[in-house]
Amino acid sequence: MPSLLTVARGRAILLASAALLGGGLFAGCDLQEDADLERGRQLFQTNCGTCHTLAEAGTATPIGPDLDASFAAARETGMDQDTIEGVVTSQIENPREIHPDNPRYDQTYMPANIVTGRDAEDVAAYVASVAGVPGIEPPPLGSAQEIFTEQCGSCHTLEAAGAAGTTGPVLDDVLPGQSADEVMNSIRDPEAEIASGFPAGVMPPFDETRLPEPNLNALVQYLLACTEDPSGDECTAAGEAAEADSPAPAGQGAAGDRGGGG
Repeated sequence: MPSLLTVARGRAILLASAALLGGGLFAGCDLQEDADLERGRQLFQTNCGTCHTLAEAGTATPIGPDLDASFAAARETGMDQDTIEGVVTSQIENPREIHPDNPRYDQTYMPANIVTGRDAEDVAAYVASVAGVPGIEPPPLGSAQEIFTEQCGSCHTLEAAGAAGTTGPVLDDVLPGQSADEVMNSIRDPEAEIASGFPAGVMPPFDETRLPEPNLNALVQYLLACTEDPSGDECTAAGEAAEADSPAPAGQGAAGDRGGGG
């Protein structure tokens, strides 16, 4: 029996093909010429990246359909960008249904109209511009705060970043007291130890290809500094750094304690 992910992916391709073949409902019509693609990207990362893989957005969560795989197949059949935009809009308004009794319901259920109005227009236009495009990659990683916002903020809450994701643990609660090595290991291999109350298989591993060590070091420094003092100077400075030689903040060994305890 095929998995839910396989079925969902197949359904996404089927719906895309149906839109193309069934009279070309959206084909040849530039739906949103004035769409804000950068805004659409940010909205996608926050609202959709917790479930969907999309290379240009830097998201790789295998809960919902892989949008690159789905729309790469659609593009190969001749589907153009405007048609893909229409399909995405339709799926936002009327997503696939999953029975509440399904054991994976809480992991796979996508509510209708997760974004609406102009937000939905920008998300659909953005996805249509990048999903399944051969060789497409995300832009440079940027600073530690930018990395967190793009890669982690849609799933985790962190006061300093203004992030309020609920898919994973609240970092302001769980990181204090952890060493730099512990934080780094939880990012590299999140399945090694699952936080209490959260399911396995949701957070993807951030390997060297996705997050090179100097960038990971800077991210860990940022997380430790900002969970210690969200409005402090160390948090601000760490957030601006793009790379670091060590994951440990100044004065802390990688495997040492946070210091100043009692």
